[in-house]
Amino acid sequence: MVLTKIGGKKVNVSCNLKSNASASAISMNGTCRALAILTRSFSANVKAAGQRYTGNYTGPSGQPSRLVGSRKGDALNFNVTWARVTNGDRSAIMMIEKVGQNGLRLQTVDRDLASGRSVVTSRIDLQRQ
Repeated sequence: MVLTKIGGKKVNVSCNLKSNASASAISMNGTCRALAILTRSFSANVKAAGQRYTGNYTGPSGQPSRLVGSRKGDALNFNVTWARVTNGDRSAIMMIEKVGQNGLRLQTVDRDLASGRSVVTSRIDLQRQ
């Protein structure tokens, strides 16, 4: 599920992802398809330095956004600084979480500037085939 904007319509997506991970780095490249005709690419490259993780996420805009965060259990939690204003500001939260033996969840949460509430703006659940 992806929101085109806060308060907008939810769009279901189908995604493919390739990833590589080591003890100190993770990289992923994928594509998502919506409405059977729109395809968008995304990628993330993250490195660990002690307990801190830093890297870049490139989404549908093609512009790299900055990731800074840490690991908690099976999840990497990042503060995102978008390359451009998104939903009224350049900040959001992104989580990359291992789910079960073969699953991965990518989720972004943004703040609705009008209400101050946190809103899940994308949640993509992937399964290894």
